[in-house]
Amino acid sequence: MNLTDLLPAAPEMTLLGLICVVLLADLFVEDEKRVITFWLTIAALFITGTSLVLTAQETRTVLFDGSYVSDPLSHVLKLTAVGVVAIGFMYARDYLHQNKLFKGEYYVLGLFGLLGTMVMISANSMLTMYLGLETLSLSLFALVAFDRNSATAAESAMKFFVLGAIASGALLYGISWIYGITGSLQFHEISEAIRTNPEINAVPLWFGLAFVIVGIGFKFGAVPFHMWLPDVYQGARSPVTLYIATAPKLAALALTLRILVDGFSGLHEVWQGMIMVLAVLSLVIGNVVAIAQTNIKRMLGYSAIGHVGFILLAVFCGTGQGYAAALFYTLTYVVMAAGSFGMVILLSRQGFEAELLSDFKGLNARSPWFAFMMLFFMFGLAGVPPWVGFFAKLNVISAVLDAGFPGLAVLMVLAAVVGAFYYIRVVWLMYFESAEERAILQAKVDTRFILSLNGLAVLAIGLMPGWLLSLCMRVLG
Repeated sequence: MNLTDLLPAAPEMTLLGLICVVLLADLFVEDEKRVITFWLTIAALFITGTSLVLTAQETRTVLFDGSYVSDPLSHVLKLTAVGVVAIGFMYARDYLHQNKLFKGEYYVLGLFGLLGTMVMISANSMLTMYLGLETLSLSLFALVAFDRNSATAAESAMKFFVLGAIASGALLYGISWIYGITGSLQFHEISEAIRTNPEINAVPLWFGLAFVIVGIGFKFGAVPFHMWLPDVYQGARSPVTLYIATAPKLAALALTLRILVDGFSGLHEVWQGMIMVLAVLSLVIGNVVAIAQTNIKRMLGYSAIGHVGFILLAVFCGTGQGYAAALFYTLTYVVMAAGSFGMVILLSRQGFEAELLSDFKGLNARSPWFAFMMLFFMFGLAGVPPWVGFFAKLNVISAVLDAGFPGLAVLMVLAAVVGAFYYIRVVWLMYFESAEERAILQAKVDTRFILSLNGLAVLAIGLMPGWLLSLCMRVLG
């Protein structure tokens, strides 16, 4: 194997090398000059994104004895992951500085998490997928506990770690069954074994697949494997919550598509029922429980569970239209989630965490423009036209209807109506509740500019969604 053969994996190699540079450079940076680490991190992300663009190709390439795949789907997901991580770091800079948490560890752990995400996205075997998953998970565990003086963060990190270890064990157990039955860990070989040997399509293989779906459900935060998600969203510092709510969702989608579509498409009738149960429970419980929340981070956590229900129902269809709808939904959701948590960060300041719904009262009187941006994010998540969330939901509902499940389509419409209530409640608080005495927004100009672009993008993609949907269909074609 020569260097040219390794070129499709250049982004991961580049990122790993840049992580080492950032880690070493941070050792020699004094606390008052920590902004150097921040800009080195942004430069690392820019270089990684550039390498992704330069190495992008239309064909599917498999490397490292079949354990790594480079294809159009991986390029789109990786570029999105790099973008949302960069946006999250930009939002976090002022917050971390004000709360005396402006340390190199935050950025190094975030970069390692991105590396794990990219490995998961390009995994072509169960083993590679698991290695990427663990790289991401260990980074997230440490990030949640990043604030050493917060007992709540430590408790959330411990809960996340324990439940994550159980889910990893279940995933490994399922992988061992699948390997024992099919004799392979590579997705295309597993698919071929199922196709050519109908005898293995029996209870032992279904048993292993069920444990693998437990791992998928935990990574997505789907009911009943959602117990960690609201507590971690609330307990972690807001920049960490933003990180958990965005890039790992892309990794979870890759985990789902690689395993279920690439590896087990021949068992669609088997896993379809399992995915449907997770999706329906997530839709109902996520949206209903979100109504009762007074903490906006918990509310967005439960709403994320509801959005996972939409994504899983799109995958449940087992059609190209459904997979494209799932990809479109995930890409647009991470953009809206980044902006929503970015607003929480923007309203927070030293000694004050803007995590209660009541903290958004009267925001329009203090900052009409950013109240307007928060309205964009809430309407987008609620699925109000013409914001992009409407078309994301519409695509999934159309895919489910075309697959012949009108009952599930009706359930999704009802869930969307319920979800609209708690999103619009935030808008009501901003515009129609009396303003409480709060400090003015203290973010720097570049942070305000990026947050404004983030909000405008939610509307712009909603006004012209065709190009993104066409892209999703093409990369999955």
